[in-house]
Amino acid sequence: MPSTIRAAVCRAFGAPLQIETLTLRDPGPGEIEVTIEAVAICHSDISYMEGAWGGPLPAVYGHEAAGRVTALGPGVTQAALGDRVLVTLIRACGACPDCARGQPVYCFGNETRAPKLTDATGAPVHAAMECGAFAEKAVVDQSQVARLGEAIAPEAACLLACGVPTGVGAAVNTARVRPGDIVVVIGAGGVGLNAIQGARLAGAARIVAMDLEPKKLDDARAFGATDTILATEPKPWKILQKITGGRLATHVLVTVGAIPAYDVALRLMAPGGTACAIGMPHSGATSAYEPVILAALGQGLRGTKMGDVVLARDIPWMVDLHAQGRLKLEELISRRWPFDQINAAIADTNTGQARRNVLTLT
Repeated sequence: MPSTIRAAVCRAFGAPLQIETLTLRDPGPGEIEVTIEAVAICHSDISYMEGAWGGPLPAVYGHEAAGRVTALGPGVTQAALGDRVLVTLIRACGACPDCARGQPVYCFGNETRAPKLTDATGAPVHAAMECGAFAEKAVVDQSQVARLGEAIAPEAACLLACGVPTGVGAAVNTARVRPGDIVVVIGAGGVGLNAIQGARLAGAARIVAMDLEPKKLDDARAFGATDTILATEPKPWKILQKITGGRLATHVLVTVGAIPAYDVALRLMAPGGTACAIGMPHSGATSAYEPVILAALGQGLRGTKMGDVVLARDIPWMVDLHAQGRLKLEELISRRWPFDQINAAIADTNTGQARRNVLTLT
């Protein structure tokens, strides 16, 4: 039977979310119903709610969640009733060329399904990013979940759905940081701290964090940065050379969607170095660079989506790292908020001071 749930609905870009009672349909073939225990607020959710990238309205956002499997559609093999799982936006068909290459985050092979949510009038409400997890329950494809076990509390476990794999994966999977590399991480927020953790796990010789806020640079050191540079410095590449004995960065990981961060990234790269675009500016925002320098110095610039994570491969590894004390999760949580205070939690996230704000539903 369809479920009646409470959800935070966006009916106009830039307006506060409204807690409404919606109807959630039953899971169809290959789908799973998850009762949400905790969901984090990601800046991507906020950008969508502000209209930065468009999209249909009304909508329920939220894509960084953890909860219990409470219903299964026909043919589900990836989870069982009662499992604690993460819920992520990565929906993969398993059969297209991108999935075959081990890049399920770029999959476009899934067919369109029937609307999942309807409001009190019977009108459809969009479950954004294939999730709609700012709600008491969500129905997702079985490819969008990964088992977590019972050792991690849900408010920490939900971070494994986006912020942690995006940052850690950007360092390990996309940039492929190697022992001895010099890594600069621009932005020491939630994703940046995880990029620092990824570079540390990969064996980087130096991990240099850059941010506008001195407090965030203190956070960066706590998560593994060896050195820090204030982003207000007029020539940060000169400071980087002093730190490293004349060398520039093997990898520059840009974790914020700020154009000045992208403008400076290429100045920090050594010959043969790469810059990795992680933070997402608003549509239409542009940065400028000289292609001749990239060509002459053999440098590269590439993007990454969700840290090029493969759930079945990477989530068990990260869960085990956490169990060993080598991957910080609880320390990423700035504050736990009741679900009814979602607008206050979003406002707090917009101050730029939070690592991750987490909404609790149980």
